[in-house]
Amino acid sequence: MQAPHIRVDGVNKIFASHDRQVVALKDISLEIPRGQFTCLLGPSGCGKSTLLNAVAGFSLPSKGTILVDSVPVSAPGPDRGMVFQEYALFPWMTVEDNIAFGLHIKGMSKTTIRKRVGDLLGMLSLTDFRQRFPKDLSGGMRQRVAIARVLALDSPIMLMDEPFGALDALTRRNLQDELLRIWSELKKTILFVTHSIEEAIYLADRIVVMTYRPGTVKRDLLVHIPRMRDPAAPEFNALKRELGLLVMEEQERHHSDELRMAAVD
Repeated sequence: MQAPHIRVDGVNKIFASHDRQVVALKDISLEIPRGQFTCLLGPSGCGKSTLLNAVAGFSLPSKGTILVDSVPVSAPGPDRGMVFQEYALFPWMTVEDNIAFGLHIKGMSKTTIRKRVGDLLGMLSLTDFRQRFPKDLSGGMRQRVAIARVLALDSPIMLMDEPFGALDALTRRNLQDELLRIWSELKKTILFVTHSIEEAIYLADRIVVMTYRPGTVKRDLLVHIPRMRDPAAPEFNALKRELGLLVMEEQERHHSDELRMAAVD
């Protein structure tokens, strides 16, 4: 039996301040097979991004282990590419220079870099914008560049932290379709954070619903709806209602917690 591509084993994460401790994650265990598109779903404060950052190696667990290809994660690595909501592009670099940046750091030849960047510009419909700077691009185009920069390094794992959250609905759907096409073609393992129920159902093989703080796994389910998925279809909306109830419970817990904290203050 093939080992999981990502294994999260009994992970806890505690953030300490001078007067209290916040338990962000508690007893999280997941096994993600190679090539699976997994969405972490839940309201703000449920630890989705905290878990993603732990898998990335940016913030290590307080307890438990995370393994990639059976090797413990102790720091960021080239096997895990991260796409942020904020794009994280270098404003002084052109589109093609942003995409090529990591390849230069790896010491690849100019010929190899030119070929790979050219392929990615074509794949993400960026060829006509190769000499533009980020300030001259729309939000959707900037996110395409951010995705291309991660793909340039050919990391087998893509970690995505609400990458389409700031985009308008039409741009968001176009990029969702683009991401699904790339995922189908390149067979990446994707761990994708979102608070949008519809986005999770549209994209994912698997949806992991997390509880409000401390973040635990509330529901872990496979999505059996064939792609491409129609948000108007009865099976899509049935799953949306089911997940909506689960997420709403956690949002109400969040609201109750805020009221309690306000009363204490």
